Parts: sequence; structure tokens; C-alpha cells
Amino acid sequence: MFSSVREIEAPELAQHLEQGSETYQMVDVREMREIMAGTVPNARPMPLATLPLKMSELDKNKTLVMVCRSGARSAQACMFLQQQGFENVVNLRGGMMAWAQGCLPMAMPEAI
Repeated sequence: MFSSVREIEAPELAQHLEQGSETYQMVDVREMREIMAGTVPNARPMPLATLPLKMSELDKNKTLVMVCRSGARSAQACMFLQQQGFENVVNLRGGMMAWAQGCLPMAMPEAI
């Protein structure tokens, strides 16, 4: 989608999560009303507008996987974080639409 943003396919991410990989931190940048319909397991809700205020809560030692509805907002989040010095940032290609299309497991969001 965006040339400077690394991406991961939904099935590949699901496989990593199923294997219990702790090297990933999922961040859902959709609005809370969207997130409440379900998200990627263990995703932390962090609407895009709040990202500049909350980015200090992100773990730079993990691969940050940005999630949104289609992959566009999460790509913006990736670019923003890269500009802020985060090096290990990945966009979920196709977002929750691709996740749902793959019939992958959904979860209710973690507490904010």
C-alpha cells in the first residue's frame, strides 16, 4: 500500500499469534465504536488521533503491528511512528476486512 511501510498478511499474523509469539504488540488504531465490534486478539485500542499522546506506551522492543479497518489508517500510523524513531513497525495488510475475510479469530478489545 505505502512503499515505506512493511506489511504482514492476516494469515501470517494469525499463525504467529496462534504460536504464542510474544515479539508482537498489536495496536488497533480505529475509533472505539469500530473496535468494540471486535479486533485482533490481544490488540491494544489506540485510536489514530490519540497515537501522538500514547506512543510512549508502546514497546520499542517488539514488532508493532498496526491494525485498522482496511489498512489505510494503520499505514498512516506506521509512517508516523517511523518518523518518531520506531523502527519495527508493520501494517496489517487489508486490516480487519482481510482478517474477517480469512475467518480468523476475533476478540473484544483490552481495556484502555
